Amino acid sequence: MRKILVLLLFPFTLFAQDDLLKEIDSVATNERVESAFKGLKIVNIESTKLAAKGDLYFIVSHRFGSVKDGFEGFFGLDNAATQLKFVYGVNDWLTISGARSEIVYDFAAKVMLQPQIKDGFPVAIVGFSSFGINNTLKESNYPNMEFEDRLIYVSQLLVSRKFSNKFSLELAPTYFHENFVEDDNQENSQFAIGMGGRYKLTNRWSLNVDYAAHLNRSATSRFKNPLSIGVDLETGGHVFQMHFSSSQGIHESGFLGNTTGDWTKGDVFFGFNLLRVF
Repeated sequence: MRKILVLLLFPFTLFAQDDLLKEIDSVATNERVESAFKGLKIVNIESTKLAAKGDLYFIVSHRFGSVKDGFEGFFGLDNAATQLKFVYGVNDWLTISGARSEIVYDFAAKVMLQPQIKDGFPVAIVGFSSFGINNTLKESNYPNMEFEDRLIYVSQLLVSRKFSNKFSLELAPTYFHENFVEDDNQENSQFAIGMGGRYKLTNRWSLNVDYAAHLNRSATSRFKNPLSIGVDLETGGHVFQMHFSSSQGIHESGFLGNTTGDWTKGDVFFGFNLLRVF
């Protein structure tokens, strides 16, 4: 009798196994690829990493003056720029932030549009948008200035791929609009394409590089495209990023539109980003 029952139930057992295997395959193909980047920024350019739900980051970004100043500028220790920033993970797909530097007040949001899926969707796509208020414009210099002249808008589409446990790349098509520009020949609406990468050296160290090409810079502009090279050190609870960059700017309009340094002339800026998670 038992043998007859086994024979009768055997086909249903096979179907159940097939269904289970299909479910396992479905879960595997929906597995997200995590940690393309450890920092919220590659160096200057935003990465596709978002804060986890409920995580609060406190970030100190510091840029010393140009090392080209030599002893007169104490090799960059004078004339430094600093940004203080809070970042909060509202949920797994939305991160918001607020920051202040001596250049701009900045409020931003980062949205996960599509994660990279193992054996599935090949890239992660994140939207980034920020609203800034220029703090450097003085009414004494511009008596006819209105509040709207201070406003800066940034929109980016961040597209990254983690090729292996060690190597990740990102592209960042960017639009930014400055209501005030220094060069009268420069359009207020500007476009750039950023690119960056990360190579993991050890469990805690990685090499990071990013670069951005301005696409409609005025022919009379004195500004250049920013190139930044640095390393990430990951420890329990925070990531410490150290780098050299041709830009002292921290906000997008600063490094995308107003970079003055030049690697070929040794005109570079040492800086760091210190991220602490609560």
